[in-house]
Amino acid sequence: MASLSSLPRPVSENPFSAIVDSPSDPSFVRQILSFPGAGFRCASLRVNGRPSRETKVVPNTHQTTALSDSVQYSDVPILSGSEVMERLKANHENRRGKQLFLAMYSSVFGGITTDPATMVIPMDDHMVHRGHGVFDTAAIMDGYLYELDQHIDRFLRSASMAKISPSFDRETIRSILIQTASASKCRQGSLRYWLSAGPGDFQLSPAGCHQPALHAIVIQDQDPPSWKGVKVFTSSIPIKPPQFATMKSVNYLPNVLSKMEAEENGGFAAIWLDDEGFVAEGPNMNVAFVTKEKELLMPKFDKILSGCTARRVLALAEDLVKEGKLSGVQVRNVTVEEGKMATEMMLVGSGVLVQPVVQWDEHLIGNGKEGPVAEALLNLILEDMKNGPTTVRVPLPC
Repeated sequence: MASLSSLPRPVSENPFSAIVDSPSDPSFVRQILSFPGAGFRCASLRVNGRPSRETKVVPNTHQTTALSDSVQYSDVPILSGSEVMERLKANHENRRGKQLFLAMYSSVFGGITTDPATMVIPMDDHMVHRGHGVFDTAAIMDGYLYELDQHIDRFLRSASMAKISPSFDRETIRSILIQTASASKCRQGSLRYWLSAGPGDFQLSPAGCHQPALHAIVIQDQDPPSWKGVKVFTSSIPIKPPQFATMKSVNYLPNVLSKMEAEENGGFAAIWLDDEGFVAEGPNMNVAFVTKEKELLMPKFDKILSGCTARRVLALAEDLVKEGKLSGVQVRNVTVEEGKMATEMMLVGSGVLVQPVVQWDEHLIGNGKEGPVAEALLNLILEDMKNGPTTVRVPLPC
């Protein structure tokens, strides 16, 4: 490795660069960097094995103090491949979370691993540094993948919208996902999978990417979905335009900020409105309402993500119409006033299934308690996940 003294110095009018010339001259450092309102601390670097003097400027003053030469900082180690693996394993073992990662497939290494420490993606994958990738998720219930085919169809639509051409055909992707879920031996959890433009370089264009990459991971959640009613807020974070909102891409920064905004206000999620002021969706779930006339309402999917769970709930809700618990089911534009005046409000998605909302902003929904229709819909979706038809349940090989 080249020493600091052998590196070429930039030609610059910036006085900060001159410090490199006199690392051991505190008076020179004080002259250059002592200015009102800013203090600094020159850390003791090891240059060619020799520590430099450490100088401290007291914040908001021109006073300086020379510190001891004895303060030492460790050099950053250069690790071998085996040492990196050891540290990855140690890092994973020291982490404590609510999710377990049971198996991962990656087309980059062309197989499945069950070692969580090796479940990594190359830094030069275009999905990592440019967000050029799409994903989807299928739930695992009692050893069955729920709505796998419906999710794969949406996955491939998203890929087409993102201009990513898969390296595998649909049946091969489906087979890889089933084998990954089977290798995990997971009975309750989820299978999440990504298609990226692939690794190659750090350019903006994916032209240098060798080929698209498929990644999949099986996640076992320690906490089951909650039935407790939650509070939501209207999001101040701008909603994504329809071209991106209808695509399930990895560009989730607006969703993350929206979720964080809700949590900072003591809520569970934030609700987006579309460009016309109609109710749109939550950060990673759809929204549904029950009117005073017992009609189930859900916002149109033309400007938001078409939720697989939401569409399944709409289909199952017809049973409640037959039983007289609902008067009908509609997908249309929903105003904020309609939403807040509803007798029930709920969030619908693969992560929450059906979660009641008891308060939106400062307005109580209905009587401020979990409603009977939300409970009935949750029971219907759970029953469908456990005993539904073969069109929505794919068994995992033992």
